[in-house]
Amino acid sequence: MSAGTLDVVNPYDLRAIGSVALSSWDQIDGYLATAKQLHENRKCWMPAYQRIDILKKAGDLMQGRFEELAMLIANEGGKPLMDARVEVARAIDGMNLCIKEIPNLAGKQIPMDLTQAGAGRIAFTQREPIGPVVAVSAFNHPLNLIVHQVAPAVATGCPVLVKPADDTPLSCKAFVDILIEAGLPEEWCRFVPCDIPTAEKLVTDPRVAFFSFIGSAKVGWMLRSKLAPGTRCALEHGGSAPVIIDATADIEAMIPSLAKGGFYHSGQVCVSVQRVLAPKGMAEDVAQLLSAAAEKLVVGNAIKEETEAGPLIRPREVDRVAQWVDEARSGGADVLCGGEKLGDTTYAPTVLLRPSQADKVSLQEIFGPVMCVYEYDTFDAAIQQANSLPFAFQASVYSKNLDVTMNALQQLDATAVMVNDHTAFRVDWMPFAGRRQSGYGTGGIGYTMHDMTQDKMAVIKL
Repeated sequence: MSAGTLDVVNPYDLRAIGSVALSSWDQIDGYLATAKQLHENRKCWMPAYQRIDILKKAGDLMQGRFEELAMLIANEGGKPLMDARVEVARAIDGMNLCIKEIPNLAGKQIPMDLTQAGAGRIAFTQREPIGPVVAVSAFNHPLNLIVHQVAPAVATGCPVLVKPADDTPLSCKAFVDILIEAGLPEEWCRFVPCDIPTAEKLVTDPRVAFFSFIGSAKVGWMLRSKLAPGTRCALEHGGSAPVIIDATADIEAMIPSLAKGGFYHSGQVCVSVQRVLAPKGMAEDVAQLLSAAAEKLVVGNAIKEETEAGPLIRPREVDRVAQWVDEARSGGADVLCGGEKLGDTTYAPTVLLRPSQADKVSLQEIFGPVMCVYEYDTFDAAIQQANSLPFAFQASVYSKNLDVTMNALQQLDATAVMVNDHTAFRVDWMPFAGRRQSGYGTGGIGYTMHDMTQDKMAVIKL
């Protein structure tokens, strides 16, 4: 029995575009029981060639529905159609990455005769699926994030239950339906949109072997604290990505990259460029050039071809961003462009110069179309400011000086440091993770597949 209906709207004009039935706890309880049985009965495990065939067919189906999936992403998630198409391409590539990683789910020989006690034995390991996976996802990449969480479970042979973000369940449902159409038995992948109490009950159930979460740090760390003993997890939260500009950097050449990194999906990305640190004497020039780029962006409904910056996911997020910018303005920041609501669902791309380091825009993840430019006296001071927050994800440095670049690579507290590129760069086979409050574990297709498997060792006495 359904627990109600979740209505889905276009976040720009709030027009209804679809709905999904919410799953009740009784339904989910049955799904978990089946998932546990599938894992425990090893005769039910699908061999690798079957998993490869399913993933390949699913990727082909996605390719055949490329425009349909892109429009769905834009319509429910507010990501501009031009960027939604890139997301679909990445999602299809992710399916192929899973296929390529399956042969790497291999064990190794363990030498036994390193001491007399182990002599006369042969040992080797195998990788086995960890068990039922529960994936809870975010709205900002409604197809590709689901692929990153669900396809590795299919690839490794783990039954999976996936709860999409409330704002963007349609892309998730489309992907699950494609997997089933490609030959995956329905009991191996369940689509479970549900309310918050039911979701918490699902995540903390002792039958869950692995919990994958993408979303806010507050929710992720709270859920981790309530996991059943033995449940493994991976958490991907946000950050406040710093960019350090060195005096030798080519300012004009970097502006398109910086603007894309800051205003892509209206800043609703966990590694969006947020804090730009430039030397005194350069900061204002950098900010003015970023402002000129921001003012050219076409803001509107994401489903239109010309739109470059779409809505924020909910009107209350527009209100929050407006409050934060107003606070920065009151604190002395220069608002070089934007700084205003364009409507209930959109906020103008904004560049702030010299906001106070005590303001929310300097201390927390904005998750909106706002970039802050600061000036520094010394490179060490820039490093200190970049590292000053309790979360860390990706960072970047723009420089033509090798010594400066290597110093930044050594000193920046980040899981990845981009050189002469923006902080939001990512390919889906690289490790992707937050440090400290920004996350736990490592994302990326191959890394996730490793986390969803575990070693079993055989020791044979000759």
